[in-house]
Amino acid sequence: MAPPLKSLAAEDIKALAERALADIPQQQYEVTGDIVFRIDGFPDNETVAVFELDSPFELLGLYQGVDLTQKSVADASAEQDMIFLYRRPLLDYWCETGSSLDILVRHVLIHKIGHHFGFSDADMEVLEASTE
Repeated sequence: MAPPLKSLAAEDIKALAERALADIPQQQYEVTGDIVFRIDGFPDNETVAVFELDSPFELLGLYQGVDLTQKSVADASAEQDMIFLYRRPLLDYWCETGSSLDILVRHVLIHKIGHHFGFSDADMEVLEASTE
């Protein structure tokens, strides 16, 4: 039986994300070293508006930053690259689907890291389909 949603804190999601990060290949992990990882309850109102979401529960995570294909070592980055994982949408999706929470967090995290590498959602769908 799954633990109650309220007992799963942001620290629990963060621990799952850290375990997922530890599993990615060292070369990719080193490139993600400058990304800040945040666990928030929900996306903020601005993000909901930008993505034209009907509900904040629709977004499990978000990459915010300039992907590696657009960066130059000569650029002085004004913004820190960030990956947000949204606790409540993740927990609701987990409960609704019965999927494993650690696999769900890992999937969302790796998907967001894919955006850091410059992959689009369509690129990642093709990659995911080729590994199934």
